[in-house]
Amino acid sequence: MDIARRQTYEESLASLRQTDPAHPEPAVLGALTDPANRHLVEYVTEDPFGAHVFPGNIPGYAPEDFLADLDRQLASTAPIHLWSYIPTCAYRCRFCQYPVVLAKGSPEAVDSKATQWVDWNIREAELWLRDVPSLATAPVGEFNVFGGTPSLLPPDAIRRLLDFYRENFAFTADTAIRFEGDPSTFTPGKLELLAELGCTKLSSGVQSFDDPVLEQCGREHTAQMCVDFVRNAQSLGFEWISVDLMYGLLDQTVDSVRRDLDIVVENELTAVVCTKLHLADYSDTRTGVAGEKPAAWQLPEYRARLVEKGHRWPTLGEQYQMREILTEGLRDSGYSEQPTMYFARDGLGPEKWKAIMVDQDKQEAEVAIGLGGSSSCRASEAITDVNWKKYSEAVEAGRVPLGSATRFSEEAQESRAVKMALSTLRPLDDRLHQERFPGRSLFDEPWRSRFASLQERGLAVVDDGGKRISLTADGEVLVEAIINSEL
Repeated sequence: MDIARRQTYEESLASLRQTDPAHPEPAVLGALTDPANRHLVEYVTEDPFGAHVFPGNIPGYAPEDFLADLDRQLASTAPIHLWSYIPTCAYRCRFCQYPVVLAKGSPEAVDSKATQWVDWNIREAELWLRDVPSLATAPVGEFNVFGGTPSLLPPDAIRRLLDFYRENFAFTADTAIRFEGDPSTFTPGKLELLAELGCTKLSSGVQSFDDPVLEQCGREHTAQMCVDFVRNAQSLGFEWISVDLMYGLLDQTVDSVRRDLDIVVENELTAVVCTKLHLADYSDTRTGVAGEKPAAWQLPEYRARLVEKGHRWPTLGEQYQMREILTEGLRDSGYSEQPTMYFARDGLGPEKWKAIMVDQDKQEAEVAIGLGGSSSCRASEAITDVNWKKYSEAVEAGRVPLGSATRFSEEAQESRAVKMALSTLRPLDDRLHQERFPGRSLFDEPWRSRFASLQERGLAVVDDGGKRISLTADGEVLVEAIINSEL
């Protein structure tokens, strides 16, 4: 196949059937090669992740109307997810399509740029508090400082950022504070500072424990740095240490992913997030937030040149072998999956910030402050500007820098609620659905025929007596494709 053009359905099927003979064929292969699931194959070939953003269906919504919708919901709310996005990175990974700002040069120059983004983040937060008055009293279930690479921030900027949010938002005794970073910048000193400031959770984009694979990704840390970060954090007593792993990466093999799993289990990580390499642009589907420039690996010509130089992309069949090794291996090692591809040690429950957003009995608001942040309430959602110049100009002018907003029709609100609940991999409960949407049932149209179709194809089980709908094992593997192509 010419990798510089879009893969045909027949080529996708051939790629699915090409697996590593040293490992079992993936169990989902039968479902994916069923002609009735052709649309699912076409989705997973490039596979934009389906559980980051659930976009509205009515574009052109006024940002101030979104803020008003949010304020009304927050006037009486259960705990919400609040996050601060710091976009600075020391370098850009070849797979990354998020909005990031490079901070390079001398330590003083890096610190200055990072501090500027803390200044803008705090000023933006003040604008949200002004325009959404109920935000100040909405209880915060989990506060996340994400990136980018917020662990690049100098110590005084970290302290100032966390102090501001703690003092100006409704943190409670139950609020979890989580901080994200690169293994190479989570130094022992930074970790000690974060522990002192009340952070109990850490997340790190490890991606792989295979040095040659990391090098091809453009990562500037080593596998040993990743292990050192985990052990240093454990020694300081952080209660939740999570790493991100990716599969489908350039030159990655099924055996390499198997070794990644072994290292995770050996080091007793609290949680693991597993993500397939996504080649489709988030802006095409709005299921995630994309920056202004595509990732290097999103460019077909770039991918093709790498193949010409002797590199290799894993086939679709190998990618599903990788996925199965991770999912089955983590389950066998005492981890539970909720939501899709988020694994936590048995007994700890799901990722708190994800549960707040997607669990069928919660689905509360999310407020994201920072470049490219994605915020939502039940009536509408909005994305902060991803152009840093437009973003900074709006903040300096005293405007919440929302780049776009969309509204949900009544039908779309219901559909979004079902999609989010399905992404948890937990059975859908019709009783909860009817409480949320009076007069509606998952066992009436349009849902009945949709779930009946999934059941006919072995992807779901419809329990008429118990009024519950569950995904099968194949349905759980394909849930992102199902919610984005069928619901």
